[in-house]
Amino acid sequence: MKILDKALGLVGLERRADTFDTFWADFVQMRAGVAVTPESAQSVAACYAAIGAISEAIGSLPLHLYRRSEEGRVRAAEHPLYGVLHHAPNDQQSAVEWREWMTASMLATGNAYSRIVRGSDGQVRQLQPLPAERVVIMRKGDTIGGYEYSDRDGKKERLLPAEVFHLRHRAGADPLVGVSPIQAARAVLELAMAEANHGLDTFEHGAKLSGILQAPGRLNTTQRQAIASAWGAFKSGQTPVIDDGLTYQPISMSLEDSEWVAARRFSVEEVARIFKIPPVLIGDLSHANYSNSTEMYRWFITHTLKRHMSAWEGAISRQLLTPAAARTLYPEFNAEGMLRGDSKTRAEFYKLGIESGWMTVEEVRQLESMPKLASKYQPMQAPKGAAQ
Repeated sequence: MKILDKALGLVGLERRADTFDTFWADFVQMRAGVAVTPESAQSVAACYAAIGAISEAIGSLPLHLYRRSEEGRVRAAEHPLYGVLHHAPNDQQSAVEWREWMTASMLATGNAYSRIVRGSDGQVRQLQPLPAERVVIMRKGDTIGGYEYSDRDGKKERLLPAEVFHLRHRAGADPLVGVSPIQAARAVLELAMAEANHGLDTFEHGAKLSGILQAPGRLNTTQRQAIASAWGAFKSGQTPVIDDGLTYQPISMSLEDSEWVAARRFSVEEVARIFKIPPVLIGDLSHANYSNSTEMYRWFITHTLKRHMSAWEGAISRQLLTPAAARTLYPEFNAEGMLRGDSKTRAEFYKLGIESGWMTVEEVRQLESMPKLASKYQPMQAPKGAAQ
């Protein structure tokens, strides 16, 4: 390994101590009695939903490789990278699954990695996912000199920067290493997890009394034990019989409990804020109606997904295309389908485009996934058996 490292120029590289290592996270991220890790943070429903909303959208959007030409742009379907990005990046995943996994890893840990497998011609043939918790960035001065990957069997492997597709979230103090929203707003997740643990203790271990049994006088030890035994034998939904002058006084929700519910709702809004996502998209419908839900969905595409799509496109152009290919080829997500609106809105948009001359009927049919119209100039074929 040392000889190979020397040959590859990896000697003297510095291991990044502040990459997201869940082993040390258990020690350095303990506050309020909870540890915030990528796995534990997603136990908060709002966090799990936010990561799912963004990663599933990025995974489901069409991603194409285009070539610039004098006539405009055309899909470069013949290029090897086109099939890798659009169909299947490896033998185990579809393009949708791979992009969704990479985006979720980037949001949860700040970084996502895939091994680049190239053919004899230097073109990308496969992209194999590498779990972020088993990847350590090796620094060489102010640049990334390589990556150290540990497989499930504990075997370590050094990879050059050209062998790893690295997708990162917004960088922090180090511009080359991403910082996830979970790391940047750890206190928000800690509070949400502490609130969830409090609620679990309240309803599971009986930290909250549901009512009080009142006696007209003082009870001796034997009477107390008999009442406790009889009352504890009843199950939810059964009707107990109370004698000896006992009365049952139910306890309504206290002000503290009401504030706890309000705090839980506020935590949902806080999680939505750190992931830059409208609360309605993660199930908070308290301030939603049909009109503003539609506008918030458009806001989500424009202000949330656009940044992630641009990051994906830039990383692909920089890391997966050769400098010569990048001059004529470029990747691009197609988010038009998510912005088209309902049938009436689309019909009015298409009508305006056709009447104004900047869109054709065939282009409209292509956007609506409809087959091409038969050309009216195409000669009719003579029926079989007819005289020629």
